[in-house]
Amino acid sequence: MQAESVAIAKRSEWLGILSRSVGSELKALAADLVRGVIFEWLRTPNVGLVMVRGRAGGTGNVFNLGEMTVARASVQLKEGTVGHGYVQGRDKRQAELAAIVDALLQQPDRHDEIITKVIEPLRQKAEVRRMEKSRKAASTKVDFFTMVRGEDLP
Repeated sequence: MQAESVAIAKRSEWLGILSRSVGSELKALAADLVRGVIFEWLRTPNVGLVMVRGRAGGTGNVFNLGEMTVARASVQLKEGTVGHGYVQGRDKRQAELAAIVDALLQQPDRHDEIITKVIEPLRQKAEVRRMEKSRKAASTKVDFFTMVRGEDLP
């Protein structure tokens, strides 16, 4: 059972990376890997809305934040492996690629190659974007302080 939990956690991690990726980056990295892959549509790419929920203070009461556009697709490879792709936005091709990459990642003979060629570069690019946003936010930080007047001193 423990091995199954680890496999689920790993798949969840790569699906998260694929779902948050930038479409052009995924297309560039996965184009050669998915070329010639034979698959059948289980769910053709389509666009819909999902309700985004938040928590007050990160841990408090749950509230509906709003809706977000999502593209999704599901495929089954010729060998029978099923892959799913959910991505932010309306890019149907990105959802299709995410589904195919998900299915290929579940095949032991292709797993390490795809992790190296697609998932790790996407992870690194996402980290660079996160650090850049953090740097920009930090540059606007304002430190407030209180000055003590002379007559307020003990």
